[in-house]
Amino acid sequence: MPIKYYKPTSAGRRGMTGLSFEELSKVKPDKDLTVSLRRKAGRNNVGKISVRHRGGGHKRRYRIIDFKRNKWDVAGEVVSIEYDPNRSARIAKVIYEDGDKTYIIAPLGLQVGDAVMNGPNAELQAGNALPLKSIPVGTIVHNIELQPGRGGQMARAAGTSAQLLGKEGDYVLLRLPSSEVRMVHEDCMATIGQVGNTDHGNVKLGKAGRKRWMGWRPTVRGSAMDPASHPHGGGEGRAPIGMPGPKTPWGKPAQGTRTRRNKRTTQFIVRRRGSK
Repeated sequence: MPIKYYKPTSAGRRGMTGLSFEELSKVKPDKDLTVSLRRKAGRNNVGKISVRHRGGGHKRRYRIIDFKRNKWDVAGEVVSIEYDPNRSARIAKVIYEDGDKTYIIAPLGLQVGDAVMNGPNAELQAGNALPLKSIPVGTIVHNIELQPGRGGQMARAAGTSAQLLGKEGDYVLLRLPSSEVRMVHEDCMATIGQVGNTDHGNVKLGKAGRKRWMGWRPTVRGSAMDPASHPHGGGEGRAPIGMPGPKTPWGKPAQGTRTRRNKRTTQFIVRRRGSK
């Protein structure tokens, strides 16, 4: 999907780019595969902001995506490639031979009319989902499960993929998009290929309003606040951060400090991201 460049007809248009949407099918989303989506604006169950900088944005409906791919040995046909406002990747509508229909994440190269299948007997082609133990070493995969039957959780964003590096006992080694090398159980499902819409990261929004349409509110620098609102705030003129290192609004170390504390999964990480 090529990048579309706009002429500078206004200050907001200058430098703005977008996607051409050439590969999308001219169909409306299937109502049977969508549900209403209520916006929370970053607030929790008592109405207090728990995630900052959220709110507004265009109204959306959530597309129900099949991340589990647990319908084995039944062939399906891709009938459309569609836009999904809830994710950076494109989605493909699949109708199986028994009449079931579902949305899947559209990998690079998948087109209308292609056949897809799930299970250990599926062919090694883009869009097919297999257990990791049935996938040869060196294959590029996406939509990878962390626990068998739970559904794909890793490598689902536009342009992302992981590579199967090796097999050790009941586990396989995967190099993730972050360069982290991780062990995943061989019974977990993964989909062959790279996620499509690879030009997503090259789009320049051009103006603040386009970010507001996506549901993101403005971010204010801590150094522009008063000292009661942020550790970086206060002082005369443009004051440096000072103190021993940058802080979050709540006083925790920020900007490069390692915060990972998930001891349950540390044993599965062979090489951390960013390590040499």
